[in-house]
Amino acid sequence: MVIHTAAEETRSFDWKEHLELAMAIISGVLIIAAWLSGKNGAEMSSIVLYVIAFLIGGYAKAKEGIEETIANKELNVEMLMVFAAVGSAMIGYWAEGAILIFIFALSGALETYTMNKSHKEISSLMELQPEEARLIQEDGSEESVPTASLQVGARLLVKPGERIPVDGSILKGTTSVDMSAINGESVPADKAAGDELFAGTVNISGVIEMEMTKPSSESLFQKIIAMVQNAQSEKSPSQQFIERFEGSYVKVVLVAVAIMLFLPHYLVGWDWTTTFYRAIVLLVVASPCALVASIMPATLAAVSNGAKRGVLFKGGVHLEHLSSLKAIVFDKTGTLTTGRPVVTDFIVRDGASEEETLSLLAGIESRSNHPLASAVTAYAAERAVSLRRDFQIEEVPGNGLRAYPPEGEVIVGSPRFVGESEARAFRDGSAFNLTEDGKTLVFIRDQEGILAAAALQDVIRPEAVRAIQELKQAGLKTIMVTGDNEKTARAVAAQAGVDSYAADCLPDMKVEKVKELMQQYGTAGMVGDGINDAPALATATSGISMGEGTDVALETADVVLMKNDLTKLPYTIKLSRKMQRIVKQNVFFSIFVIAVLIVSNFMQAVDLPLGVIGHEGSTILVILNGLRMLNSTD
Repeated sequence: MVIHTAAEETRSFDWKEHLELAMAIISGVLIIAAWLSGKNGAEMSSIVLYVIAFLIGGYAKAKEGIEETIANKELNVEMLMVFAAVGSAMIGYWAEGAILIFIFALSGALETYTMNKSHKEISSLMELQPEEARLIQEDGSEESVPTASLQVGARLLVKPGERIPVDGSILKGTTSVDMSAINGESVPADKAAGDELFAGTVNISGVIEMEMTKPSSESLFQKIIAMVQNAQSEKSPSQQFIERFEGSYVKVVLVAVAIMLFLPHYLVGWDWTTTFYRAIVLLVVASPCALVASIMPATLAAVSNGAKRGVLFKGGVHLEHLSSLKAIVFDKTGTLTTGRPVVTDFIVRDGASEEETLSLLAGIESRSNHPLASAVTAYAAERAVSLRRDFQIEEVPGNGLRAYPPEGEVIVGSPRFVGESEARAFRDGSAFNLTEDGKTLVFIRDQEGILAAAALQDVIRPEAVRAIQELKQAGLKTIMVTGDNEKTARAVAAQAGVDSYAADCLPDMKVEKVKELMQQYGTAGMVGDGINDAPALATATSGISMGEGTDVALETADVVLMKNDLTKLPYTIKLSRKMQRIVKQNVFFSIFVIAVLIVSNFMQAVDLPLGVIGHEGSTILVILNGLRMLNSTD
């Protein structure tokens, strides 16, 4: 029963989506039939068909215009078109009035298509949300319950092929998860106990038990939906200006038409028929339909394009701001770098076995939860080195670890802990010199002295260098800010290829840097992922967050790169700039056409049919030009 109802709703939605276009097409067919009837001498049936074409083709726009006029207490473009069509019929130009309604209806259908196309991103996201979940009861039994009824802490069972119902973490089991709904990546991610899960993603291979960690309303999935909804509803400054301009312009047109009804008769001697006819033509050609349609279709199409490629805009205003950026500030950790240290070099004492030494070091580090220790353990796993376990360990807070294998005491930690002079001298200083590249060293020392050194570094994201290069080619200044030390900052900045950097930056210093750049260049963007980046994200002209960033960063940012792919940033800038170019093209073209038609009307060089085609044709052209943004990949 539930499935049947959902299907009916889907069919209803599809019908409504195409209803406006269908009515426009029916209106066009009736106009052709009316014209043929008129040519065969059946004048009365021809007029009847024209009237029906008026009613069917103009219903949607007339209804919209009347409702908005009543709500806003102000006339609008839709009402101007109704007046123009009725005026045309009153002076006997039934065909021209009907064609005006038809083309206006067709342009409206195109605009509706753009909005529906944009809204499909939300619809497709909504469909990915499971309505029910398998709740594990205290006695271990399962019960299918509505997802909306779940509370934080609930234990859930998810079987292969099912969607993860809520945000949470794995309690038991291992599996692969299709994360494409969240990050767009086609390669599944392996998940085990303790790993994070997101609502809407798909459990592929294993049966898992999970714990709900966030309310459904606060899940990452819900935030994505909210961001897309906001982007579609929030208007850009240009759109807001056009809408304010529309109200005043409509009044000016109506006053000009009223004057045109009388003044030319007395001023230049036109007869009353010509005067009235030219007033109707003016009403048609002076209406700002094309101008009003210059911005919104292009903006919605660009937002849709971005959402399709994993870039979410929180509103048209932010999409517009991106095109004006002159400089972009990058946080280092988690933005330009992966945010996770990895072992880049492993140097052992002459005569020592590299594999045996790594087995001992990784075995000791596996007992610690320090990020550097985890990186060493992961390095051993990558090289398929088994871990030694034949010892007890003792943690020395703030320094490192002591281990007691059969061969004698071993210590692991910083140069200061193992002996800085010996650490500096190890392998003729080759190990310690790695610190000049911004790397962190972990030493292991046994009874004979320094046994080995592991160099670790938070490595640059593979795509970061390419993204920086593309941004610089686009004319933007690139700056890195980090709370890390000068040496590390210098090394990462050199690898990334940014124009400049600032080290030892606290959150307030990042804000000051952004303000300084905004003062210098006029506009500046900020890219970050952490809580400490949130103030700078809020300060910047455009705040851009990585999709894996903290909740605070996601909430504060204006744009979110869901795939954590920095190459999407140059694409986003180009998308914004192209949208602005298209909007400018539309606005200039619309104004030019209106001006030419108005002048031609006063010179009696344009008749009503040509005025209808010129005016409404320009409206369709600007909408089609805006629709190019739907598939823009420039």
